Amino acid sequence: MKRIITSLAIAALISVGSAATAADCYADYKAKRDNPLRLHYGVMQVSACKKGPAKKEVAQRLQSSGWTLLNVMSVFGPEGLDQRKANAGKFYLRF
Repeated sequence: MKRIITSLAIAALISVGSAATAADCYADYKAKRDNPLRLHYGVMQVSACKKGPAKKEVAQRLQSSGWTLLNVMSVFGPEGLDQRKANAGKFYLRF
């Protein structure tokens, strides 16, 4: 019984750690809006730390504001935020 409780405790700690890690993922992307044509580069916090799932999330969130995703450049952790802030301007963590 003690082994089962220990195993469950370890599993719970791992799942909590995974959720915290997922919250520290960001994607930088390029997007456009037509009529008139407007382009922007931005940084967005995402729940997925892999490029494929992050791309879907970014596209959905941008689409709800009338933007079309052109490309997800990369997915990164908090250590990459400062170097992208100036380039993203008003689209830094906007969506």
